[in-house]
Amino acid sequence: MGVDVRGRSTTLKINYRTSHQIRSQADRLLGTEVADVDGNTEERKGTISVFNGPAPAIQVLATVEAEIKTVGQWIANLTKTGIPPQEIAIFVRSEAELDRAKAAANVAALSFDVLDENVTTPIGRLSISTMHLAKGLEFRAVAVMACDDEVIPLQERIETVTDEADLEDVFNTERHLLYVACTRARDHLLVTSTVPASEFLEDLNHSPASLK
Repeated sequence: MGVDVRGRSTTLKINYRTSHQIRSQADRLLGTEVADVDGNTEERKGTISVFNGPAPAIQVLATVEAEIKTVGQWIANLTKTGIPPQEIAIFVRSEAELDRAKAAANVAALSFDVLDENVTTPIGRLSISTMHLAKGLEFRAVAVMACDDEVIPLQERIETVTDEADLEDVFNTERHLLYVACTRARDHLLVTSTVPASEFLEDLNHSPASLK
């Protein structure tokens, strides 16, 4: 349109999509400032949500099988409260973890679709997706699975970095991936991993994670 918008970006302070409990906990993943493409920074403090909900759950499980069972039962319990499958999603870091998400959906006895670049959420079916496709989506309930050490941040990305500034950028983008996945949840959020868990979960939890 020919309108120069450089230097005019702003961070919205009122959140209508995510409960206060989910937003405030997910905010622990990121710093108190955000930078736009021009390098301008803006304080993230002062953001509020307009509704409340249950606190997010963060669980570190001893085995992959235990994680799958935990997530599957969590989803099954949500459907019993009346939340339809299309309002539930499972996110994982990459395609390598999709099988864990599929297995959890099977434990919940729900049909599912794995989202692709078209990102069309199915009616009557649970959605499974990588974190890269999560932006712009919204669900009443979200499980973020497989937040393991070397999965997020992805070890393959870290190993390719030779410069300290680039390493910081990798960590920042990986944190933001997890942040986006968590904030796709409106009312209910479960974040899980197996031992050893991602270092990001310590920041997200700010308390010792449970081990089952």
